[in-house]
Amino acid sequence: MAVVLRYRWREVTDQDVTFIRQLLTDNPRLSRRALSFALCEAWNWKQDNGAPCDAVCRGLMLQLHRAGHIELPAPVWKSNRPRRHEVVEPIEIEPAPLEGPLSGLGPLHIAQVRRTPDEALVKSLVAQYHYLGYVHPVGQHLKYLIRHDERPIACFCWSSAPRHLGPRDRHIGWDKEARRANVKYVAYQSRFLILPWVKVPHLASHLLGHISRRLSVDWQAVYAHPIYFTETFVDPALYRGTCYRAANWTLMGETLGQGKDCRDKKPNRSIKQVFGYPLVKDFRRRLCTVKGAVDDGTR
Repeated sequence: MAVVLRYRWREVTDQDVTFIRQLLTDNPRLSRRALSFALCEAWNWKQDNGAPCDAVCRGLMLQLHRAGHIELPAPVWKSNRPRRHEVVEPIEIEPAPLEGPLSGLGPLHIAQVRRTPDEALVKSLVAQYHYLGYVHPVGQHLKYLIRHDERPIACFCWSSAPRHLGPRDRHIGWDKEARRANVKYVAYQSRFLILPWVKVPHLASHLLGHISRRLSVDWQAVYAHPIYFTETFVDPALYRGTCYRAANWTLMGETLGQGKDCRDKKPNRSIKQVFGYPLVKDFRRRLCTVKGAVDDGTR
């Protein structure tokens, strides 16, 4: 069988193309999304938590369509907005100035709010107060909301890690095969926001420590696999990464400023520092082992 396409490490053969063509012929009224679910079911293509790999499957089918191997039905809905742009409904909250030492802050309530009513509040706060705004996360993702005396004071967003990231890959030391198998055990912190009226020294590193201790367990609960390592980007033109250093994160290096859409190997965006933090002591063994990454979430 000849391989006609490789997408997200899945090889699609000419026999697979014949199967998909027949699926399209047998279901002429199905939308692209419905066809994706049907193909996932036929291939038993599932995530660790049992959900179908719908988004990846749709991407694969679109690549086959663009390459002329299959002909998909016309899209039912099309947006002119940039990819991954999401219109976030603003939720107004009353600013409540909070100042003073961390020791006098009292108890904080830290909640994982993915797939809860509070997820909309995190989106709104990030859209309004984070300098990068809100962008819908890639792949698997979690969101956290931190409250003090019932009032929001901070929030975090984590998502699936980039598949290729030079400083991270060199720091872990995995080869191509291990990265393919285990990159799902790495989470990328895409947003970290402390609301502008909160002025509490050391709060940022304190929160990083608390959430790092629970991230893997929360990920396991939602996506049925743990996280062994987490990473983030810091723009050195704007920030020094002080809270990450204070929370014992490691500066692994800098990006090339090229991005995945770069075609000429020239920087097309600002260069970022890459910080990383292991959630288990033997993260390198787990991430560099192709067969036998232990899914127990223990430290």
